[in-house]
Amino acid sequence: MAARQSDGEYYGNNENKGFWSVDFGNSPVIGTAIHDGHRIRPDVSGLIALSPEQRLREEDPFTGEMVAGLTNRLVVHHSRFEIDLNRAADQAIYLKPEQSWGLEVWKEEPAQEAIRQSLDFHADYYAMLETVLSAIERRHGAFVVLDVHSYNHRRQGAAAPPTAQAEAPDINIGTFSMDRSRWGDIVSAVGHHFASATIGGRRLDVRENVAFQGKGEQTRFIHERFAENGCAIAVEFKKFFMDEWTGKPDARVVSDIREAIAALQPVLEECLRSRR
Repeated sequence: MAARQSDGEYYGNNENKGFWSVDFGNSPVIGTAIHDGHRIRPDVSGLIALSPEQRLREEDPFTGEMVAGLTNRLVVHHSRFEIDLNRAADQAIYLKPEQSWGLEVWKEEPAQEAIRQSLDFHADYYAMLETVLSAIERRHGAFVVLDVHSYNHRRQGAAAPPTAQAEAPDINIGTFSMDRSRWGDIVSAVGHHFASATIGGRRLDVRENVAFQGKGEQTRFIHERFAENGCAIAVEFKKFFMDEWTGKPDARVVSDIREAIAALQPVLEECLRSRR
């Protein structure tokens, strides 16, 4: 597993300096980790008011590792604090605290040219995503995107009580933008698979549309552009796999999640075959 230096950059085997990485193979299932990244472009890094630790707390570290066992995967290496790819373009740069959990992101607002470059990144990402998914659609017909994220449950402090379990399932499956009647069998298969897996020595609490509803831009985009053949499910892991205040992961639990997601691929492939 990649570690993180004090400045938050990956080190170890992953020295890729690109905006994102794409791995493409012969499967109708693709995993994405669009909030995994921590890098900030040099032209705006000096304007960020947040420490690396503050940024990391709201990013989704190790989600790229979680999808690493899938044949098709897309991992973004730049931070959501530079540009949030899971929001519409007009909300994707956190210019106001109410857009970013009350955090003052910028020492000063980026220049218009810097903002334009970030928005170009947003547009380029969605153009790339459409190209990749179109190729999978041509090859396989219907496909499933596992849009993997994580979320905090100790927002009141490291020593404070966590969010009540009733409001914070271990895995939250978000389905807001999909045609639930069309893809219900896929959603059920995903929920049953995760609820049956042993992760960190236990079974997990898996529920749909509790902590989040799956209202992100990526799932909306996929369901709009691929209305007939694209099923996108937001899979939010509560940060039980790490200390959200120090950023330290539990390597065993992250590995278990990776294995569980990898094992989901043949399950979904069979679901898609049975629909033909």
